[in-house]
Amino acid sequence: MKYGMNLFLWADDMHDGMMPILENLKKMGFDGVEVPLFDLNLDKWRTWAKRLDDLGLERTAVTVCSEEANPISQDPAVRARGVDLLKQTLDCCQALGAYSLNGPLHSGLGIFSGKAPSEQEWEWGVENLKKVSEHAAVCDVLLGIEFLNRFETYFLSCTADAVRFVREIDHPNCRMMYDTFHAHIEEKNVAEAIRSCAEDLILVHTSENDRSTPGSGGVNWNTTFDTLKEINFDGWLTIEAFGQSLEDLLAATKIWRRMYESEEQLASDGLKFLKQEVAKRW
Repeated sequence: MKYGMNLFLWADDMHDGMMPILENLKKMGFDGVEVPLFDLNLDKWRTWAKRLDDLGLERTAVTVCSEEANPISQDPAVRARGVDLLKQTLDCCQALGAYSLNGPLHSGLGIFSGKAPSEQEWEWGVENLKKVSEHAAVCDVLLGIEFLNRFETYFLSCTADAVRFVREIDHPNCRMMYDTFHAHIEEKNVAEAIRSCAEDLILVHTSENDRSTPGSGGVNWNTTFDTLKEINFDGWLTIEAFGQSLEDLLAATKIWRRMYESEEQLASDGLKFLKQEVAKRW
């Protein structure tokens, strides 16, 4: 088991001001960080790989697709752009030394057709993520495909959707992740949801129902951890929480009020909670 902290809580890009935060996360006991990856400058990520190695922090990465680079767009040029940008992002993951690239890589974030996904959109998604998966293998990076709740996407909005999608892509570098926030909204049976994706699960976003400190809200944590133990999960447990500092993500995350005392307190209390729950069971 490895414990990670998603850096979206502080920023959507890496800069020198992140160093004290990273040092503090290492002191708290995190094994690694989940790095927002939108800048496609390879040299920048090689530099950050060295900095994070020096701190002793491993990394995963996270990104989203935009409307202009949507792998299931009706426009073939936009679909092609989506594939190309994901491939470039994987090149940056390789430079960063990231274990995986996670997120809703399947479609544009917050983009809706007003209908359920069509068979054609599904075919485009599978076809294009197969191409991305092949490049992920070249880069030695895993894809962690994420389903989101129905208010953030119409394409993959539950565990069953993500499992079906990944298995139709059928590539060893295409795996999936599970997010407790989205599952809290969408899943009737959390235990069955986790069991259904056991073969493909590489990472769990531990995210509270209000997007703040894990363990402080309404997520069914006992069932979640009991079932993760049952399936012998030993991947990444990564805290994902959001504040109001990232204006570009406010429209998607809809965080309109402060949910925690401080970012550092959230990270510290969240990590303590995760380790306590794991220690009870593993």
